[in-house]
Parts: sequence; C-alpha cells; structure tokens
Amino acid sequence: MNGWHAMLTLLAKEARLEFRTRELLTATVVFSLIIIVFFSFAFDPTPAEARRYGPGLLWIAFFFATSLMVSPSFAREQINDTLDALRLAPISSFAILTAKMLANFLFLLISEAILVPAFALFFNVSLIGILGRLIFVLLLGSAGLVITGSVFSAISAHARMRELLLPVLLLPFLSPLLIAASSTTISLFSVRAELDRTWVTFLVGFDIVFLTASWLLSDFLAEG
Repeated sequence: MNGWHAMLTLLAKEARLEFRTRELLTATVVFSLIIIVFFSFAFDPTPAEARRYGPGLLWIAFFFATSLMVSPSFAREQINDTLDALRLAPISSFAILTAKMLANFLFLLISEAILVPAFALFFNVSLIGILGRLIFVLLLGSAGLVITGSVFSAISAHARMRELLLPVLLLPFLSPLLIAASSTTISLFSVRAELDRTWVTFLVGFDIVFLTASWLLSDFLAEG
C-alpha cells in the first residue's frame, strides 16, 4: 500500500472514531476552558498583566489539552490487538505514527479555535491586527506539542497509570517549547506587536528535531 494512501486512511479512521462520539474533544475543551476561566477570575488581571502573563496561561492550557488528547492514541489500539494488525499490514511504522500525529494535530487545532477566542474574551485581549501571526505561532507550537506528545504516548502505551505518567514525561521535554511559544505570543500581545524571530526559529528547529527523531525511532515506537 502506498505510504501516503495508508497514512490518509489511518487518519480518516482516527477522525471517524473521534467525531462519532466527540468524547475526547468535549472533555479536552471543557477542561481547558475551566483552566482559562479559573485563572481569569482568580487573578483578575489588568490589561497590561493580561498581555504579559496571559499567553503563558494559555499555553499551559494547550499543554494539558495535548496531554489529554494524545494519551489514548496508542492505548486504544491495544484493544483487540489492533496495533499488532497494523504492524503486520504492508505499511511503514512512520505512516502509522504520522497518522496519529496528524489526527491529534487536527483535534488540538479544533480545541484552540474555541480556546483562543475564549481567552481573548476573559482576559480582555484584542486579536485584531495579530490574528494571522498568532495562527502561525499556534501552528508551530501545536505541531511541537503533538509530535512530542504522540511519541511519548507510544512509549507509555503499555505502562500502568499511563494517564498520570504521560504529563510527567512530557513536561521536561516540552518546557523549552512552552517557553518559546509563550514568549513569542507575549511579543505579539505587547503594545508594539512583533514576531520574535529568535523564538520562531527555535520553534521551527524544535519541530524539525523531534519529527526527525520520531522518523528514526518509528519502528521502535511501533513495537511498543
């Protein structure tokens, strides 16, 4: 089977499973919204404080959303030994992993489409004039979250209490990404909105490094 065709077939399967019930999306969006609303009322920030500290809280919400989304990616394939069947199929391990990444990326973007307007509303932050650049940063940061999260989801799929283990494993590796994404978003929300090229370059490099690592380790990850 052609690698691209196999990957798209698996991606369609992941999308069908999720959109049939929307359980994971609903739980993730509700949980992340609670974080945003809680911090908004707990700190009641001034406009200046919201622009300064809000982006960090937003990316923390994205981190927890990613942890919830990627956790069942490989765990549910253990039911009826589905992952074993996929490994026996004439498709590459990287195609399987990429399909998982793309599905999680899609689900995270859908969540962000709800969370970002909610963040702007509760923190009284304007998105006018920066929306295009903000979407660019969200794409880069989300890609890094999903790539790394999917890799560690595969690693922890057979572990006991994997739902608790996964965030613990992810946080040390994603801390540089969260710092870079938060700093870039802060620069966009500043009075003189600008895109910090240093942090953007870091985000691009992070995505490339972890995507390359996932390609090199895809056979090992598929073995679980």
